[in-house]
Amino acid sequence: MLDVTPLTEGWTLRHEGAALPAAVPGCVHTDLLAAGVIPDPFLGRNETEVAWVGRRDWTYGIDVPASSGHERTDLVFDGLDTAAEIRLGGPDNQLLGSVRNMHRSYRFDVTGLQGPLSVRFTSAYAAAEAVRDRLGERPNAYPEPFQYLRKMACSFGWDWGPTLVTAGIWRPVRLEHWSTARIAHVRPLVTVEHGLGRVELAVEVERTRVEAGLTVEARVGGVRASAAVDGTSGVVRLEVPDVELWWPRGYGAQPLYEIELTLSDAHGPLDVWRRRIGFRTVELDTSADDHGTGFTFVVNGERLFARGVNWIPDDVFPSRITRERYRERLARAAGAGVDLVRIWGGGIYESEDFYDACDELGLMVWQDFPFACAAYPEEQPLRGEVEAEARENVVRLMPHPSLVLWNGNNENLWGFRDWGWERRLAGDSWGEGYYLGLLPRVVAELDPTRPYTAGSPWSGSWDHHPNDPAHGTHHSWEVWNRDDYAGYRLQVPRFVAEFGWQAPPAYATLRRALPGETLAPDSPGMLHHQKADDGNGKLERGLARHFPVPQGGFSAGDFDRWHYLTQVNQARAVAAGIEHWRSHWPVCAGTIVWQLNDCWPVTSWAAIDGDGRTKPLYHELRRLYADRLLTLQPRGGGLVLAAVNQAAGAWTPSLVLRRMSVDGAVVAEASVGLSAAARTVAEVRVERELEPVGPKEFLVADADGLRALHFPVPDREVPYPKPEFEVTVAPGSVTVTAHTLVRDLLLQADRLDPGAETDTGLVTLLPGEQVTMGVRGWETPDAATARSALYCVEPTR
Repeated sequence: MLDVTPLTEGWTLRHEGAALPAAVPGCVHTDLLAAGVIPDPFLGRNETEVAWVGRRDWTYGIDVPASSGHERTDLVFDGLDTAAEIRLGGPDNQLLGSVRNMHRSYRFDVTGLQGPLSVRFTSAYAAAEAVRDRLGERPNAYPEPFQYLRKMACSFGWDWGPTLVTAGIWRPVRLEHWSTARIAHVRPLVTVEHGLGRVELAVEVERTRVEAGLTVEARVGGVRASAAVDGTSGVVRLEVPDVELWWPRGYGAQPLYEIELTLSDAHGPLDVWRRRIGFRTVELDTSADDHGTGFTFVVNGERLFARGVNWIPDDVFPSRITRERYRERLARAAGAGVDLVRIWGGGIYESEDFYDACDELGLMVWQDFPFACAAYPEEQPLRGEVEAEARENVVRLMPHPSLVLWNGNNENLWGFRDWGWERRLAGDSWGEGYYLGLLPRVVAELDPTRPYTAGSPWSGSWDHHPNDPAHGTHHSWEVWNRDDYAGYRLQVPRFVAEFGWQAPPAYATLRRALPGETLAPDSPGMLHHQKADDGNGKLERGLARHFPVPQGGFSAGDFDRWHYLTQVNQARAVAAGIEHWRSHWPVCAGTIVWQLNDCWPVTSWAAIDGDGRTKPLYHELRRLYADRLLTLQPRGGGLVLAAVNQAAGAWTPSLVLRRMSVDGAVVAEASVGLSAAARTVAEVRVERELEPVGPKEFLVADADGLRALHFPVPDREVPYPKPEFEVTVAPGSVTVTAHTLVRDLLLQADRLDPGAETDTGLVTLLPGEQVTMGVRGWETPDAATARSALYCVEPTR
């Protein structure tokens, strides 16, 4: 049988004659940080102090033991970041190969070789700039050369990420010892028809001896089948009766089937391949209709409104992300009602741990190929690398039932049309051949059971603008960049693949990341941890449309208020979009919020900050993405109450509408009948006498524990009463009882203790109402301290 020797211990990192202990998997930055050579780049403005690291060459070394008694020994790297030269052996220091792609693995025959192994990394800047000098300039959205190298683009910085250009052995490395033959690749095609699950396993083997007779045997769900290997390939087909279907969360269970394939010769087993698979069908309905061109996921015949989040690498140093961290982040996504995670194209193909968690949690995965916001040359050496990485990763990820879509790129087709690229390129290659040629060909050949789309956004063809909201996927960024979030209600895109609103991270995260700094929106550390173009200006203009802004803007003395209000505005903005778009199902068939997570502590669009703390947006997503949602929508000069029912059963709620004044009086009240069938939206127009008039009134809709609110004017015009409420505490909870209207009450649990968290986000209480908020990680509760961590919208001063 194949034997494996992990190479994890004994590595050193060398630069300019100095040697440091190195961790593998890891990267140069984490090794230098562990050795105390550089400061933590996430703290203060240290990012700029370590910029030199990405401009240097680095060498990793280890002594490789002698080969075993097998016929062949391979040195296998699951990931090298990025441009490197690998040598092994004594005085000759034999060159094994040169590599230049972070997104693929490498295998070298080292039979009979032993001694010092060196992996010399060239600066990613130098490698990228050399390609740029040879192929010519190509435009991109950021002043860094990331499109000339097959590397995680956001290593070079983004509008939410630091510029920390990594190098290193970022995934495991090992020696594999084998004889006669080994399994090189297994490509499982999984289909379902009338309860019968079919699995076709296309197997590729590598051999040391041609004359050996080989067989492959597979088993899944109690079914076994075998086939002979013809040369270097074989195909095993199995039929599994009465299979249980894998469903996205909220639609059914996620049964997973263990599948095992064994390669043998006449003397016994030689190698084994094991994975888990799930039986399900997935289609993408992009047919034309009266509204344009659709974009609807259909799983097991069920049409879905996708409740999604965009995912970026969870750490700018991906080797630090553990299986447990993936699971925790993704479990939080599922806990917020999310059923789809889009892996964004400026990052990576994630590890098996990510997709395993999605399989188990019922989270559909939309996988971008790693291209983002740039014109990518199509000449060599890039073209061959792109095809190699695509072929490897399509086959690697095929077993996962959670994977439902391959997407060619992020925003590059849009960029070509709208960002001035076409004129600047003057006929040079820019990536279109990848997205409309190479990548769909690779997917069709290797993974025909899954849909492919050329990009996000993409209207389906050049007949329409790439970001046309009526056709295919749409990215809605004009609202954040220029408008009030009420602008989301002006369009009903077919599928909103990106939209979002910024807010700072949790207070405790800022205190850790900016030690000793007097916090202000424009303090040095805050500005350094705000990477978006005019980000603070957009935050303040967004606030000014709704809340009173101090003359001259917020200062250090107003920081706590600014921090709270920006987080409120983020949650409200995302709510405005999702409530509007969900109410237009099935015309709009999904929303993917930008973004779930962060890779460091930063002001960004994330719902979970770089330290893993949730923002109010996270808790708001739990309401917005629940199976059932009530929303009041301005339409046609009046108000419409929409009952969104994504549950499997009909919903006939007992609705109560109350027109109220801000002092707590009920001006008018009515019970309304409404019934929403399963997976539908039901609407009822609000009668005129129930519509609030002027700044002193608002409308409340209640049904089955759900609530919708409508205030007809911005908060700055509402004469809110001074909020009055009582606070009581008990182990694990804080209870607030309102005596007046209390708008958007928020408990910032991390202000009680950096390790504390609450299970409740923004809550609006009417006079006499009460809410109990669970709190974990606060060891010494008292009411006065709890009150100090409670914030709400206050009257205009």
